[in-house]
Amino acid sequence: MNEIENYKRLVEEGRYYEAHEALEELWFPIRKTKSNFSLLLKGFINAAVSMELYKRGKRKQSYKIFLVYKKYVNMTKINDSDKPEEFKVLKKFIDSYFVKIQE
Repeated sequence: MNEIENYKRLVEEGRYYEAHEALEELWFPIRKTKSNFSLLLKGFINAAVSMELYKRGKRKQSYKIFLVYKKYVNMTKINDSDKPEEFKVLKKFIDSYFVKIQE
């Protein structure tokens, strides 16, 4: 299982902190490159942080971090990333998941 699939599985299981950690291991060595891949990872890491805060009842902080997720994902050209189709699917999943957990 690759890191993206593992992240998605952990999110589905409600293990948001662990999902954050799974992608952070991939992101940390390339964090200073500011590549599309690095920025997308940073966005999805923030998504997991936002979900964890929401789970803990910290709605205001969760929303602030959610906006950070949106900023990174929206400013990044997914088509120029290393895995465009995988990231498009992941973005759709995360966006729909935010709707689901906030119902």
